[in-house]
Amino acid sequence: MIRDRKIECMPRDELKKLQSERLCALVARMYDKVELFRMRMDELGLKPGDIKGVEDLDKLPFSYKKDLRDYYPYGLFAEPLENVSRIHASSGTTGKRIVVGYTQNDIDMWGECIARMLNGIGLGKDDIVQVSFGYGLFTGGFGLHSGCEKIGATVIPISSGNTALQIQTMIDFKATALCCTPSYAMYLGEEIERLGVKDQLKLKVGIFGAEPWTEDMRKKIEESLNIRAYDIYGLSEVMGPGVACECEYGQGMHIWEDNFIVEIIDPDTGKVLPEGSKGELVFTALTKEAFPLIRYRTRDICSLNTKPCPCGRTHIRMNKPSGRSDDMLIIRGVNVFPSQIEEAILQVSGSEITPNYQIIVDRVNNTDTLDINVEMSEKLFSDDIDVKAVDRLEKALVDKMRSTLGIGAKIHLVNPKTIARSEGKAKRVIDNRKF
Repeated sequence: MIRDRKIECMPRDELKKLQSERLCALVARMYDKVELFRMRMDELGLKPGDIKGVEDLDKLPFSYKKDLRDYYPYGLFAEPLENVSRIHASSGTTGKRIVVGYTQNDIDMWGECIARMLNGIGLGKDDIVQVSFGYGLFTGGFGLHSGCEKIGATVIPISSGNTALQIQTMIDFKATALCCTPSYAMYLGEEIERLGVKDQLKLKVGIFGAEPWTEDMRKKIEESLNIRAYDIYGLSEVMGPGVACECEYGQGMHIWEDNFIVEIIDPDTGKVLPEGSKGELVFTALTKEAFPLIRYRTRDICSLNTKPCPCGRTHIRMNKPSGRSDDMLIIRGVNVFPSQIEEAILQVSGSEITPNYQIIVDRVNNTDTLDINVEMSEKLFSDDIDVKAVDRLEKALVDKMRSTLGIGAKIHLVNPKTIARSEGKAKRVIDNRKF
């Protein structure tokens, strides 16, 4: 089933007009139904009629993750619960859960966004998609599932976990596409190589998201699973997976602008930055009914691409986030993103170390310390281990970290399989400092 691409290829001026109409309607509805939004509008001396279109977007107040916790669980809903068909929530590991609701129209819109994404990378009714994102309160599994059904593909709703079963199912059911976190895809590739069953796979593409990953990691996954790997972006607060995604050309992730308005702001001042600038990503969900958000600060740092895409779609594209303004590590006065460390490791790795690593930050005698554990490969680690090769590799990693980060780091090459694997989001950073 090839979807109607009229919306996806809409001229920019028509798209802006559609966004303006939907923004004005959204502001009026939220002012009427969401107490916090109405209060913030009143504080700014604004009424819904003051917003004439997207050119007035920067007049509107921001939304924050803290708002979702402060108004837990339903205080930001714009529809009564009898109109809410489904509820999803975050794990709540860092505080109260982030609770989001969906009307049936919201669910249909979500599935449509995923369907566009899947068609954009060449999937259709003849494909068998193994969804290894978690189901349940997490948005990953259900989001991909409904989009697969909309394009007529066969869905294997295996969820996350049980790696042996994942691999056996992948082989027996002849899955042609895999959906999961990139760290879990890497782990699956390791296990498939260990079992020697790579030649039994029918996979052709992988759809990966929910955590940061680098271009070097993409290459590793593609090699280990013999697939083309695609990046997707989403967050529960805005919708879930499928807010943005790569097409077959892989030149940034298309944001479905008929449903979302995106901005790039200075994370310190909140001011909108000029086109092409790198800054914090901000989303307005134009068509969400149960849980709409205006100018939601994602804390993701990236830039936007407004140039035409070879695929013909006119919607703006976002480049891969380089980190987050709130998971950025400040070490000895230097801003460090975990993704920078991952990229440096993968550029050095070769066949002697694996892409599995852990970052440990501590404070000793009032000085920040940065230790990075990196797993050796089975090839390097053996009874007759080459100590000189280990020393040489550690030095190469130390030099790479210093040139990449601008500060020194202690590198520790550890035995194979000693860093815990994850079937969900990888736990990469341990920050032991007390602030």
